[in-house]
Amino acid sequence: MKKYSHTLIRARFLLPLSDSLGRTARIQNGYVLVRGNEIAEVGKYSTEIGERILARWGKDLLVVGATSVRNEAEIPMLDGALLPGFVKAHGHDHESVIIGIAKDEPLTHWLDHAVNPFTGFLEEKAPELQAEFGCSPNLVAYRKARLDDVSYGITSSLTHHCNFNKYHTRELVEANHETGTRLTIAVGSQDRNYDVRILDRPEAAVQRISDYAREFAGYARISIIPGPDQFFSNSPEMLKGLKKWARDNGTLIHIHSSEEPATTKWFKETYGMTEVEYAQSIGFLDADTILAHQVNSTEHDLEIIRDTKAMVVHNPLANTILGSGMPPLVRMIEMGIPLAISTDGSGSADNQNIINAARLASQYQKALHANARLLPAQKVLEMITVEPARMLKLNAGSLEPGKDADLVLVDLRVPNLTPTRLDNVVENLVWAANGNEIRYTMAAGELLLDDYRFRSVDAARIMADVQHLSEIFSDYSRTAPEVRGTGAHR
Repeated sequence: MKKYSHTLIRARFLLPLSDSLGRTARIQNGYVLVRGNEIAEVGKYSTEIGERILARWGKDLLVVGATSVRNEAEIPMLDGALLPGFVKAHGHDHESVIIGIAKDEPLTHWLDHAVNPFTGFLEEKAPELQAEFGCSPNLVAYRKARLDDVSYGITSSLTHHCNFNKYHTRELVEANHETGTRLTIAVGSQDRNYDVRILDRPEAAVQRISDYAREFAGYARISIIPGPDQFFSNSPEMLKGLKKWARDNGTLIHIHSSEEPATTKWFKETYGMTEVEYAQSIGFLDADTILAHQVNSTEHDLEIIRDTKAMVVHNPLANTILGSGMPPLVRMIEMGIPLAISTDGSGSADNQNIINAARLASQYQKALHANARLLPAQKVLEMITVEPARMLKLNAGSLEPGKDADLVLVDLRVPNLTPTRLDNVVENLVWAANGNEIRYTMAAGELLLDDYRFRSVDAARIMADVQHLSEIFSDYSRTAPEVRGTGAHR
């Protein structure tokens, strides 16, 4: 396929979500011109602009939605909403194979009946599975996760690479390289209160991070950061060692925190303080610390998070399905705590529908507080684009010159998004979209999803492999011993 130096995409609506044009700007008949892997121009389209672009780049210009363009009149205005690619600030790439397993159970039981058996199965049966699929079985799972992200318009993701997955970061990097998205990989660690097969020594966990960071230093769309699993599964020595590494290397650090009521209660009974108080006592919290979930928070916890400038990622799909509860989102916003909305892994959330996650986050808070004005559509849209991009220190999350060319076009031709007008386009994206109307996904200037077709990978083969792997795991699970060892209910 021919490579073009420039790409032009024109749409009925443009939502740049940029500080330069205004976060709330809504542009009818908008366009984005991409040069290489970055945005060159963005704004309202006109005949003069189209003619200028064609005159200068015509023979080296890809026009999205057109097979060929001979003059300005043939530049199509796609019936869609063009906006930044979505940014997922917390997820797990191994979970797309375990959708629908161990439902109607609380978090720690679900971990023991779904996540830990599955990742242990991949490790135990690796030779047979390698022969069956012709590649690492972990790679099979990670490929499907990248497919999920692209199909829902997620162009950047932080994946929390926990448990056995910490040994398989190379496969994750390979899956991402094939697909073309951007990954921040939070490499996991545990040294207590967890499956004994994967317990670490602090020095081994730090060395693992160092080795991966050195190995993948030259990969433009890969970042390696420490990702200790949870506070209850990592000792003070482990957490201090990984935090020191993060500070020494200028990276973020990412951890699950106060996610589930029973575990939070157990932690306080065992250690005499909340997880956030514990984190503060060992110097773990600062402006480069990302806490996933933070469902069960005291007012003192929130004050600590605010004062240390730590960040929180809210995962409403998983929190509701697992019965973990919901964080005090409105109070966090009032206190100025940096917040993003994400999906968590597909095993707990059952999909990577980040628009649905944004909608649920808002709906829950409106109902809980009996206040329809809370978390309007514009706010939650920013919490899956601009805000997580800032949290992950990405040159993305908005459409403006110099930013990475990560963008999506949401198809407005479907019944549920008709009628859409300039005055309701943001609201319709959040309240009316199913989340799978992503017609085009572009990352770093490359079209990954082209009119619903995957361009960089063989999607049919990936899905067939995942279906087969899921069936093999189901057969294995019928006779496998039960796993127990994940925290509070032990």
